Amino acid sequence: MSASSFSAPLAGSSYVGLKPDSSNLFLVNDSVSWSRKTTTNGSRTHCMKTWNPINNKKFETLSYLPPLSEESIAKEVDYMMKKGWIPCLEFDTVGHVHRENSMMPGYYDGRYWTLWKLPMFGCSDSSQVLNEIQECKKEYPNAYIRCLAFDNIKQAQCMSFVIQKPIPTTS
Repeated sequence: MSASSFSAPLAGSSYVGLKPDSSNLFLVNDSVSWSRKTTTNGSRTHCMKTWNPINNKKFETLSYLPPLSEESIAKEVDYMMKKGWIPCLEFDTVGHVHRENSMMPGYYDGRYWTLWKLPMFGCSDSSQVLNEIQECKKEYPNAYIRCLAFDNIKQAQCMSFVIQKPIPTTS
């Protein structure tokens, strides 16, 4: 096939392109001003400041929200269990990825946090996870604590959120 075979118009085709005078394509009724057509909240909506980026690290999912209540954590754990995922707790003193031991490309410290006990394979109720969270908080009050969800079928981490961030000490 050559390029010339595509340049000929099709027989019976009524389309010949745009006409030079296309002013009637977009009819506009100017009876209503543009400012009345736009959407506004009228300053009645108040926005929540979600995350302060200055001297603050961004962590896992939901880390931009205020600290989660016990009830919110229980709902998240219930969601994990409904999905058939296995809850697990981890803690760390630094809480974020950093470079300390090596500067070679692709190497970062802090990728893996310390596991609190074993993953809760036989867990059937969110109160069991909440009890473990309280024990971990008692043992490590100045550590970052997060809850993870693992899918034992896909062999992957499916969910993670920070439960506790230590309060910075001012010196």
